Amino acid sequence: MRRAPLILGAGPAGASAAIVLARAGAAPQVIERQREIPDALCGGFLSWRTLAALERLGIAADRLNPTRIGTVRLFAARRMVAAPLPAPALAVSRRRLDTVLADVATAAGARIERGVTVRAVDEAGVRTADGATLDSGAMFLANGKHDVRGAARPAAARGDDPTLGLRWRCPPAPALTRMVAGAIELHLVARGYVGIALQEDGSANVCMAIRRSRLHAAGGPAALLRVLAAEAPALAERLAFVGEGAGDAIANVPYGWRATAGAVGRYRLGDQAAVIPSLAGEGIGIAVASGASAAAAYLRDGATGAQGWQRSFARRAAAPLGWAGAVWRIAERPALAALLLPAARAGRVIPLIAALTRIDGRHGE
Repeated sequence: MRRAPLILGAGPAGASAAIVLARAGAAPQVIERQREIPDALCGGFLSWRTLAALERLGIAADRLNPTRIGTVRLFAARRMVAAPLPAPALAVSRRRLDTVLADVATAAGARIERGVTVRAVDEAGVRTADGATLDSGAMFLANGKHDVRGAARPAAARGDDPTLGLRWRCPPAPALTRMVAGAIELHLVARGYVGIALQEDGSANVCMAIRRSRLHAAGGPAALLRVLAAEAPALAERLAFVGEGAGDAIANVPYGWRATAGAVGRYRLGDQAAVIPSLAGEGIGIAVASGASAAAAYLRDGATGAQGWQRSFARRAAAPLGWAGAVWRIAERPALAALLLPAARAGRVIPLIAALTRIDGRHGE
């Protein structure tokens, strides 16, 4: 008889795996370091592919946010172009998304234990902060952007000038709603971008990916917002709704990294499997797709299936990450991006890029 699988992390990747495993009777145990479900730092964009993957898990889009996004607006060097998305999408807070996923996983039979901090992963199992060692039939690493000792992603993947993630939440405001409603906005700035979308409660999520050098040159997040507002009038109109708080931050995001090799009994999910540049809006899509397909591989092949699945998922993620990386390199140079905007307005460039940067969300390999 197989021992119960252990999932590290109750976010979209871990919860998706838990749903598939629990519905098959595998009785997964999920451990999560946060005692309460947080509003994690995330753009919260769910593409049409991700919505289809969630639908297969039994989660209807309207349960997350009944309002759809049909347009992407790109701003670069004081120019703007708008284009339709290939299909309707939506934005949702991570607190709402993670709550719904956790409820579905628990109802299916998964056991989620919160407030458990993992200190290290080694041959003996998972070592927690209270001195316990947890063993399992297989381990699913779904700990997101936070690495665990013994299973950390390579430091070299971060590069010499790593990307930092920053996020502010703006309370509902009629003027901001009129600006942003129905669209996902991407404001391209030197060495970074700012993404803005309205979430299920009408608040705006303002997420930024910026090179560390640019943040340091500005002197901090608040100073950087002032610099960006001076450079980009359209962005300044939106940033006027950002409050005085410092916002949330995460350091050293290794864009483009993939886990191309696996270990027996160890499935790497979400950002532990592949890190797509966030302007593609497919991070949650990769989390859900990896969680569901890894669980399907485990149910078929057990712990020994982890190596083959990891290689397979790395191949699936290669093209979306490659395209997103190419777009990111252009986006970091807004003057260059602005020169390409007329072509995007005239043709189907933006819908094509939106399609090319999606992950296949089917449960199988």
